Amino acid sequence: MIERALLVRHGQTDWNVEGRWQGHYPTGLNADGYAQAQALAAMLRGRPIGTVVSSDLPRAYQTAEAIGAVVGLTPQADERWREFHLGVFQGLTREEIEERYTDEWAAFRADYWGYTVPGGESRRVLQARIVAAWTVLIEQAEGPEVVIVSHGGSIRMLLAALFEGDPLLAQMHIENTSVTTVERASEGWRLVDVASVVHL
Repeated sequence: MIERALLVRHGQTDWNVEGRWQGHYPTGLNADGYAQAQALAAMLRGRPIGTVVSSDLPRAYQTAEAIGAVVGLTPQADERWREFHLGVFQGLTREEIEERYTDEWAAFRADYWGYTVPGGESRRVLQARIVAAWTVLIEQAEGPEVVIVSHGGSIRMLLAALFEGDPLLAQMHIENTSVTTVERASEGWRLVDVASVVHL
C-alpha cells in the first residue's frame, strides 16, 4: 500500500529559462536541470521508495532516471502524467501568445477550467487525466513511498482535486525539482510539504 507520495516537478530546461510554454513539446533538461535532478536524487537516497513513475516527456523522464539510478528502480513512463497540452501556445512566451493569439488568450483567461486551447486541451480535461493516473497508481504501485515526476500544471491540478480550497495552494509556486509530499490519512490524503527545494 502507498503511504506517501512525492510529487516532483522536472528539472530546468532552456525553455523554462526563456519563459516559453512547453506543454507536450518534448524538451529535455539543460545542464542546470541535470544538476538539480542529481541533487534531488542524492537527497532521496535510502528512502523506502517502491515505485518511480514519470511523464514520458524527456524533461520529466530524465529527472526520473536520475532518481531511479540512486534508488535502484527503472522509472515507469506514463503519458497521462504529461503537462497541460497547450496546443498553439506551445513554444511561445506569454507576450508572444498575447500578440499572436489575442482572442484565444482572452478566452483562455476568461474560462479557467473550460477553455480548450486550439490543438490542445482544457484544464478540466487535464485534471481528469491526472486524477485517473493517480487513482490507478495508488491502487497498483509498490510502496510504501512512490515518486511521481511530472510537471507544474499537472501537479497543480492533482493538488486542486485532492485538497480543494486549501489556502496553501493559492500561494504555491512549483519550482523545478520541487517536492510536494502527501501522506495517507484516515480521511484520505494529507498535504505535508508543498514544493520544497531544500536539496537546492
